[in-house]
Amino acid sequence: MTAIVKFDNVHKKFGSNAVLKGISFEVQKGEVVAIIGQSGSGKSTALRCIDYLEKIDGGHIQVCGHNVGAHCVDLKQLRRDVGIVFQSYNLFPHLTVEKNIVLSLRHIKKLPKHEAREIALNVLNKVGLVEKADSYPEQLSGGQQQRVAIARSLAMAPKVMLFDEVTSALDPQLTGEVLKVIEDLAAGGMTMILVTHEMGFARKLADRVIYMKDGFVWETGGPEILDRPGTKELQAFVGTGL
Repeated sequence: MTAIVKFDNVHKKFGSNAVLKGISFEVQKGEVVAIIGQSGSGKSTALRCIDYLEKIDGGHIQVCGHNVGAHCVDLKQLRRDVGIVFQSYNLFPHLTVEKNIVLSLRHIKKLPKHEAREIALNVLNKVGLVEKADSYPEQLSGGQQQRVAIARSLAMAPKVMLFDEVTSALDPQLTGEVLKVIEDLAAGGMTMILVTHEMGFARKLADRVIYMKDGFVWETGGPEILDRPGTKELQAFVGTGL
């Protein structure tokens, strides 16, 4: 089986601070991988390296056939293949929900207006918000805004979706809304990598869990490692209830 994402001895520093210290892992097509760990463990940095939002200092990353560590990486094509959703929704406040989604379809994919609109309404239907197409972001709850952000990424038909702590700013009810959308994507076979503190969600949805600590991949395995950790460090982390 060919990995859709492959990290090979990846290093990343910010100044003198080594954030990734030679991490290696693979993600297969259709797999859901949850990356967990304390703040500062390097998990979000690893995620951002996949989309070339951070440039690595050593090692290799392959993503959907792209050599992400290379200077000549085709960023336009890479970002068509990789969708990323952040904790902050990053929606344009002056545009309606529909226009937030149509924008990249028109300018990046160069789709005609009617086709872009059809795709926008389709992905809004997938996240349960088609009736909010003409609303503005300020008229939506946090959970709804996050679902629009997911729809915007889905509209580009990515091969892999990245989620960086997408529920950490939401209350439990709104978190449930967003997690239901991600769960539906998993059921549809979408390849996903999630940086999350939602241990219950990781148990339920992830095919594999990667525990990072101090810039290393410390422990990896199926979701059962959350109940039966193989290291005292993961046992301590899970025991905190984070």
